[in-house]
Amino acid sequence: MRGLALALFLGFSVAFGDESSVPTAFDLRNADGKGYVSSVKQQSGGTCWTHGTMAAIESNLMLSGVWSQNNEIGEPNLAEYHLDWWNGFNGHHNADIAPVSGGLTVHQGGDYRVAAAYLARAGGAVRDIDGQSYSVAPKNHSDAYHYYYVRDIHWFSAGSELENIEKIKKAIMQDGVIATALAWSDGFYSYSMNSFYQPTTSTMPANHAVAIVGWDDNKNTQASRPGAWLVKNSWGKTWGNAGFFWISYYDKVAGQHPQMGAISFKHVERMKYDRIYFHDYHGWRDTKNATEAFNAFVVQGNRGGRETLKAVSFYTTAENVQFTVGIFNRFEAGMLSEPLVVQAGRAENIGFHTVDLNRSVILNQGEPFYVYLKVSHGGQAFDKTSNVPVLLGGQGRPIVESRARPGESFYRSGTTWVDLTKEESTGNFCIKALVVLE
Repeated sequence: MRGLALALFLGFSVAFGDESSVPTAFDLRNADGKGYVSSVKQQSGGTCWTHGTMAAIESNLMLSGVWSQNNEIGEPNLAEYHLDWWNGFNGHHNADIAPVSGGLTVHQGGDYRVAAAYLARAGGAVRDIDGQSYSVAPKNHSDAYHYYYVRDIHWFSAGSELENIEKIKKAIMQDGVIATALAWSDGFYSYSMNSFYQPTTSTMPANHAVAIVGWDDNKNTQASRPGAWLVKNSWGKTWGNAGFFWISYYDKVAGQHPQMGAISFKHVERMKYDRIYFHDYHGWRDTKNATEAFNAFVVQGNRGGRETLKAVSFYTTAENVQFTVGIFNRFEAGMLSEPLVVQAGRAENIGFHTVDLNRSVILNQGEPFYVYLKVSHGGQAFDKTSNVPVLLGGQGRPIVESRARPGESFYRSGTTWVDLTKEESTGNFCIKALVVLE
């Protein structure tokens, strides 16, 4: 199983052929006689990044069969504009501050880390029929919505010499469409070839999000060497070849950019958790050079007063990270004690991971509990007030405010646990607890 070597995810997906070898050409629109790409959409405003995100999630739902298993009608169709309105980084909604001020502008850009924060805290994804509205904000939450949880989000880069390109290809075959980006300019696009290529000498930053659905190693583009990604756009079916076009393997951004190049939204499932405990509302905004960290929470409970902790989630900021997660009952005199469950695993890829616990933990209302994470290298991802580069549709670097309180996030320095707010007043680690109510 890719990503987490610890085989904790119990879903399934389609594998095409022998995974040890990758074909020279592949197309998810017709893989073994079946299609695993949702319909081409026509975006409004600067919402390409929401379409790139949902295209990837929809494909994973088709490939795994989860959409049909949940008796949904038709092909997967998720609400791009719910993500656009309620991502929490914009002037419309930021639950970390009141009143809301600053941040991104609705309909005018975002990126895949913004999308990841929204998905990781279960702000969505919701169906098109639930929360799709561009002109007026849809409801943020509703008991009638069908929520789909993305268990894992992985970031890839093909490498300057394409040394990692097979990882991306295998991810497409195993998990579906890959979200990507480019720096759109008419000068980089050939209408006759329906292909795109931004040379590495160009200084133009990424400004448009699309989605990779396949590849052809022998496809000629404007680049000097053959090889191209088959890409789904969000400019309607009358653009390109029924909404699709090609991007050279050697493009500066697509498949290459460390944050926007190739992002896999995988192991999507119907939301089964009743509550997610977190402090990092805006997700991974920076990295702390520390191997051990934990977040402190207090059980909210329900009418019965008890909850069952089933899983934890976190980010790894490097490849091939060995990790240990633990749930502790006490933090007193500067020490964690009374471990309730401790387990180890390995995360192959950079990104967001959800790990099922080997043993469920019963939590009682009003009591504290502590979620611990140790990583072998790469550091600990954390949220903080930050300048967010609006790579995909907007301009500038608006400030997005985050909030933190003492006593929420700690990291180990030598033999001492240090409150993160002593160094980062708005900082919280990206460690979450996922529970069901009894």
